[in-house]
Amino acid sequence: MKTLSPEILLHIAQSLGVSLHSLTAVIGLFNEGGTVPFIARYRKEATGNLDEVQIRDIEEKVAYFTDLVSRRETILSSIQEQGKLTDELKARIEATLDKSELEDLYLPFRPKRRTKATIARDRGLEPLALYLWAQQATEQPLLDYAATFVDAEKEVPTLDDALEGARHIIAEMISENADLRKALRQFMYDEGVIVSRKALDAVDEQEKFKMYYEYREPVRTIPSHRMLAIRRGESESVLYFLIETEPLRATALLSSRILRQYGDWTPQLELAIEDAWKRLLNPSIQGELRLELKKRSDTDAIQVFRDNLENLLLAAPAGPISVLGIDPGLRTGCKVAVVDETGKFLANDVLYLHTSKNAASAASETLAALLAKHNVRAIAIGNGTASRETDSFVRDFLREHKLNHLFSVTVSESGASVYSASDIARQEFPDLDLTVRGAISIARRLQDPLSELVKVDPKSIGVGQYQHDVDQRQLQQSLEATIESCVNRVGVDLNTSSWTLLRYVAGITERTALNIVSYRDQHGKFHSRAELMQVTGVGAKTFEQSAGFLRIRDGENPLDRTAVHPESYPVVEQIAGSLNTSVLELIEKPQLLGKVDTKKLSAGTFTVSDILEELKKPGRDPREQFVAPSFSESVRELSDVQPGMVLEGVVTNVTKFGAFVDIGVHQDGLVHISELSNRFIKEPSEAVKTGQIVKVKVLSADTKTKRISLSMKALLEPSRGGQRTKQPQQKPSAPPSMEEKLAMLSSKWKVS
Repeated sequence: MKTLSPEILLHIAQSLGVSLHSLTAVIGLFNEGGTVPFIARYRKEATGNLDEVQIRDIEEKVAYFTDLVSRRETILSSIQEQGKLTDELKARIEATLDKSELEDLYLPFRPKRRTKATIARDRGLEPLALYLWAQQATEQPLLDYAATFVDAEKEVPTLDDALEGARHIIAEMISENADLRKALRQFMYDEGVIVSRKALDAVDEQEKFKMYYEYREPVRTIPSHRMLAIRRGESESVLYFLIETEPLRATALLSSRILRQYGDWTPQLELAIEDAWKRLLNPSIQGELRLELKKRSDTDAIQVFRDNLENLLLAAPAGPISVLGIDPGLRTGCKVAVVDETGKFLANDVLYLHTSKNAASAASETLAALLAKHNVRAIAIGNGTASRETDSFVRDFLREHKLNHLFSVTVSESGASVYSASDIARQEFPDLDLTVRGAISIARRLQDPLSELVKVDPKSIGVGQYQHDVDQRQLQQSLEATIESCVNRVGVDLNTSSWTLLRYVAGITERTALNIVSYRDQHGKFHSRAELMQVTGVGAKTFEQSAGFLRIRDGENPLDRTAVHPESYPVVEQIAGSLNTSVLELIEKPQLLGKVDTKKLSAGTFTVSDILEELKKPGRDPREQFVAPSFSESVRELSDVQPGMVLEGVVTNVTKFGAFVDIGVHQDGLVHISELSNRFIKEPSEAVKTGQIVKVKVLSADTKTKRISLSMKALLEPSRGGQRTKQPQQKPSAPPSMEEKLAMLSSKWKVS
């Protein structure tokens, strides 16, 4: 990272609410090759216990100001070469901490195409423009002075032409004034209104954007999902939108800052101000604000995606049990794959449930044989086409055969088809059909969602909001950071994990991950973390960054199964020595830790606290305990859903306007934000998260539009004796917008 000035560092520290010491420590660790997970987990003494979010914020801010400093140097050099860099201008450029303001200051000096103002300057009209701009009375009247610039040879044939050319120069001066641009930008943000309309001759057969044919909403308050919807409508040539402001308010703002005293120049300046606003400033600042709104909407949408992805990746794993995965199908049958406790592929088959009257009987025999042969403990069913029919068949089968030790559960198959056709899947199973690979992925998702989902492009998992409309580079970086955070929070088994999971461990690249797997294949399992140093590409820095996040379950050193970093092993040995016991006994009897005198340990407070916490539950998985959702047996199709029903379901997606819940009928229901809680919530994520099992009450179900409206709030307000107990009420919210209703019509109610 580039060295930043003390002023910028102080500004970053104040804006993020962190100490200057912590900030410089984090930057120093980044410069040494530190990763965010490592710094957050193992360098708390240096950073003052900053968490991952704060450290990533620092990383983002430092990148922003590094770009700003680089751009500043380029701008200063350019103006210097033009011979126009004054001390005052240099000081202003060096003092600004905002990229927009920096570009405003550079605007008058930026190389530009030929404009009306440059033409007027070429015709010798700049002195007249400066005379008007000075607003100082002289003995010579304006018109007499202006007449001296009339010259047919210079293409200024009349007095009006001279004054018009001068006004063009003044208009450009106004439009390039950094202070005026800043004031107008703020004015347009504060008072502007987004106005969208249907484009002429636009084709919108499904009326996806009907809500926005004549739509208005203030710039300040328009939420990201509506801004992105309008932009999508524009990109599909259905809509166009602009930012509408009161022109008299804009020109009045300019006049108040430009007009200093009245004179014969005033009418000319007023005309120049009006021209500057209409021709130059309004379209220019609209473009800047449109871009800023896009960035703001992108950031919000990406954050929603990150939150949903994190909850999905950290979903409770069923654990190391043998699983039979089913990829449901109708005409082509249900593809079945069995994996053992480690996820190793064992067998595959096809169940034909819907091809003939006797199909179910033959499918039962096939299923029974697979379950018995491979000692299957659970059945995972993908939630795609024919999912409910397959789920019904499996439940009936288990009940008829009294297989109470088995359970079946429906899992999300979003992205499974993308994985099955990917290079990773072909590398894992080169001889298997795509559909079998998909069934394997479904089975493994039940065992460990994190390990399996890291193989899929996160944009294909189906938990995003307008993910194809946002900045793809920013989205990819954010999602990669989310995956990295989740993987390192959980920890990775060095002896069983695939390279696709290992590559997200702090400090480990994709090439290093492949080298680890290759080493493991050649030499067998790792017996210690220290052995990792023998892998090609793993040096001291890689080992430092990654070792604490890698686990060896039955290694030579019992601490290798924990999140205690090897650099802290001497501290644990010191603890064990102070208690006259061994490290192994200390791990097996965590109650001994209560006798530790932390003041005598040779480590910082945060480090000691983390070590003791880890030793109490060595190698613990931070994810919640697995609980299978229980769908109602009487509700299998959308036609079975009736208002007033109370059902259990799984949250599949959380957006800015509500949460989608799978209640087991192929169509997810929408719990609008106004129906999520009996208290006011600003964001749906305050009440629910992706993967959460919830109880909902059906408000309405429309088989024609395939729309289900649900409520959680209705179940959170208890009643006594027919009287509802007074509860804090959700702030009145508008009913679902057309855009939100349209979202319900998508195949699985996913917002894409």
